[in-house]
Amino acid sequence: MTELATYAVAGHNSRGRKIAEDAPQGRSEFQRDRDRIIHSGAFRRLEYKTQVFVNHEGDLFRTRLTHSIEVAQIARSIARRLRLNEDLAEAISLAHDLGHTPFGHAGQDALNACMKMYGGFEHNLQSLRVVDKLEERYAEFDGLNLCFETREGILKHCSADNAAKLGEVGERFLNNRRPSLEAQVANLADEIAYNNHDVDDGLRSGLITLEQLETVPLVAAQLNEVRHAYPGLPERRVVHETVRRMINTLVTDLIRQSESNISLQAPATLEEVRSAPALIAYSAGMNEQQRALKNFLRIHLYRHYRVLRMSAKAQRIISDLFGIFMADSRLLPPQFQSLAEHDRARAVADYIAGMTDRYAIREHRRIFAVEEVPV
Repeated sequence: MTELATYAVAGHNSRGRKIAEDAPQGRSEFQRDRDRIIHSGAFRRLEYKTQVFVNHEGDLFRTRLTHSIEVAQIARSIARRLRLNEDLAEAISLAHDLGHTPFGHAGQDALNACMKMYGGFEHNLQSLRVVDKLEERYAEFDGLNLCFETREGILKHCSADNAAKLGEVGERFLNNRRPSLEAQVANLADEIAYNNHDVDDGLRSGLITLEQLETVPLVAAQLNEVRHAYPGLPERRVVHETVRRMINTLVTDLIRQSESNISLQAPATLEEVRSAPALIAYSAGMNEQQRALKNFLRIHLYRHYRVLRMSAKAQRIISDLFGIFMADSRLLPPQFQSLAEHDRARAVADYIAGMTDRYAIREHRRIFAVEEVPV
């Protein structure tokens, strides 16, 4: 096993867990975090939460579960090359979407609008809430009692108002400090995974075409190489070969630029990483290419009329469910009724955010349909 860099997160410089536990046997603290995340109910439900396409639209599109696994693979590869803690990078990657709503970003936008008067909704905060409170599996504590560094990495974004309520894990947003390099790696591995795999799913669905993508420099360069090297290759294989080369190009650039940034900044400890600028980054040229790809996807895929139609349905479902549960909390399942006694809006948001796509559709039918709907 590669020796960790002095500025990587390890057992000796971790801030540990909120509730002290005996050290794990035969595995590291961050392997324990990874294992707890994988065995959580929230992680299993990611199988039926989607990225862009709603779950019932097809079995071949990415789900939040497959996306999280792909992020973890990319993050581990980068962390290994940079002599960082692979287990921590993997744990953060696997947990980063645990709080995501059904129906992807459309669902998050709808629930945030519903919660506007009650503190709002943000899926990174919800992911932290899941691992800190909502998972009920252990006898001695609520949540998963993860290490500070795992929790810190899950919380990628946070407003100052929310950060002030979170204690130690929110302090970096108030003090202009950075998370660990492992957290920075997981954050960019997430971006690499979803952009490139949305290209794959967008092509598979027929909503975007290779001809359109030829206008995007990052795609065009790899596509031209594949067509030149393999004339006559079936389009499905052309797509896969192009996407895998795009991922490799981005990862290679990220590693090279990050190594340069780390060398220039020369941190010796984890605390020096926290006080330095963000060190995990693309080169300037690759960053521009990545931004161009994101802009293309926003215009041609995420705003495609078929995606917007499904998004409108998803927003209606979430808005209807939020309204009916706020009007009468007795319609909530018993465990959420008890939460609603203290904060009804947040309890309703917790319930809805935990739903899968198909469960939300069924729950909407059960409550609003006149005809009998199977349980």
